[in-house]
Amino acid sequence: MNWTRLPKLTFWRVVLAVILATGFYSALLRFTQGLGAATALTDRFPWGLWIGFDVLCGVGLAAGGFTLAAIVYIFHLERFQPIVRPTILTAFLGYALVAVALLFDLGRPYRIWHPMVMWNPRSVMFEVAWCVMLYLTVLALEFSPVVFERFRWQRPLRIVKALTVPLVIAGVLLSTLHQSSLGSLYLIVPSKLHPYWYSPLLPVFCFVSAIGVGLAMVIFESNLSARAFGREIEMPLLVDLGKGMVVVLAFYGLMRFQDLASHGTLRYLREPSTETVLFALETLLGVVIPLAFLAFRRVRESREGLFAAAVLVITGFLLNRLNVSITGLEASSGTHYFPKWTEVSVTLSLVGLGFLFFALAVRYFGVFESHSAGAEARRQPERANTPVPVV
Repeated sequence: MNWTRLPKLTFWRVVLAVILATGFYSALLRFTQGLGAATALTDRFPWGLWIGFDVLCGVGLAAGGFTLAAIVYIFHLERFQPIVRPTILTAFLGYALVAVALLFDLGRPYRIWHPMVMWNPRSVMFEVAWCVMLYLTVLALEFSPVVFERFRWQRPLRIVKALTVPLVIAGVLLSTLHQSSLGSLYLIVPSKLHPYWYSPLLPVFCFVSAIGVGLAMVIFESNLSARAFGREIEMPLLVDLGKGMVVVLAFYGLMRFQDLASHGTLRYLREPSTETVLFALETLLGVVIPLAFLAFRRVRESREGLFAAAVLVITGFLLNRLNVSITGLEASSGTHYFPKWTEVSVTLSLVGLGFLFFALAVRYFGVFESHSAGAEARRQPERANTPVPVV
């Protein structure tokens, strides 16, 4: 055996191996012993971490795909082209893992295909299921040119490239529908969801916050990719995305507080409670502090400052979605939910699989090819002005 060809053992690879191993054990426990053995869910609290994080958060974190695709192909801001492919890959992996997560949460996962043939157009969950399935298909087609280029399949490559704009438009429409419909799921529980998070505008909040966290995820993913794969980061593009993130966060924050004030919900801030603390945390981390950071040009144009702001926005978004799906419902349910370690291990293993598949795609496919081409094009003028030595 040639030991030199084996992957180098590193700290993070060991951590990933442990996470995947525990996740595999938890998956076996869930599919052999049922939800009762693998989760802390009950009839009074039937949705937990696998819905709150794996679905609500996972779909939102993948929103960078439709946001950046619309920026490039609909609004024709071609300078963002170098970061489209890794963003589409992130979105595709995110939605694929959301589908896998649903298999864990469904009581009878082998019936996941039922919405395709058993239609109920009046159900929000039916609309979400169809939109997620269709958008996952759109993302696969949007990413397929990378695969076709790798195997030099020219004819399907030309066909997909000719359909790029219609695919992007379809993706934006589908994303708008299901990102907002995730909020619509909770409109049926006005007496159960805490006033901090219940609002008739919840679908709008979910959609706008998804755009904001989508931009943050592009900045986050670009920084991690540059460090992990030794690539040059596209700072001018990320700075522009940071400016857009400021606008979206400001709009979202104004909408939220105007809505809270109009419903008289701000009076609850005087009550010391877990909900008040978590609401304050999500607001400070996800809106107030990032806006304060990005108000300074030196921070906004700094790689470390922009990355820190993106991490804060992502953290605040995660807290918000978990508050809507878990914290805000606990008091009315009369019970306390805390996930078992097996639930956490499944979630961590899905995240780990996302990182693993992204790394494999970068290694075996031209995910950053447009990045390299753009960098090469920018170097051409410099080379043109460089004197050619005469031999």
